[in-house]
Amino acid sequence: MPDRSRKRPRDLNALAASIVQDATDEDKPEPADDGKDPAAVSLGRRGGLKGGKARAAKLTPEQRSEIARRAAATRWGSVSNE
Repeated sequence: MPDRSRKRPRDLNALAASIVQDATDEDKPEPADDGKDPAAVSLGRRGGLKGGKARAAKLTPEQRSEIARRAAATRWGSVSNE
């Protein structure tokens, strides 16, 4: 028998999900283990935080300008002078 003492969600999608869960007596799924090593994840995150700055520091102004020009052309759909 479902627990009627708890409040129902106000969000329509969450309410529908809770109704289905109550009707089928499904337990909440446990988070799946993605098989990633926490130490490797933290190392990758640290590298990601400094990657863009390190790349920008080693580019010449001309290289940065060309990258920006190509990005603008792609963004706005214009053809660049190649």
